[in-house]
Amino acid sequence: MPGAQTRRAVVRRGRVLLEDYNSFCSSLPHATHVVQWGGAHVWKVGGKVFAIGAVGEGEQLAVTFKCSEFSYDLLKERPGLRPAPYLASRGMKWIQRQSGESMDDAALRDYVAESYRLVSAGLPKKLKSELGLL
Repeated sequence: MPGAQTRRAVVRRGRVLLEDYNSFCSSLPHATHVVQWGGAHVWKVGGKVFAIGAVGEGEQLAVTFKCSEFSYDLLKERPGLRPAPYLASRGMKWIQRQSGESMDDAALRDYVAESYRLVSAGLPKKLKSELGLL
């Protein structure tokens, strides 16, 4: 059945992308992982979210990350990217990459790393000291 083979290939590709996302996030110092909110892979530093990844429509990996105001203004209008549901509606500067065509994986890793830095910078000084992030 050709349709089943194609679907398996797409799902397998989605899992590889999810594994790559999780592997990258786990490489960041003191990053913790939890699966919550209906199966989303949520990455935190100091208990604060810096990235959310979930396989969505069409088995595409959607990744949500915090960004600077400048990056938010630049990215929010690009095809395949959007202000993150829930977070952006509350005035927070979060973007969701909905497909790999909108941003290559290297750029996505850079934005996730920047999200990690932004979230880390906002942690209380005592917690940053405990985590060795000062």
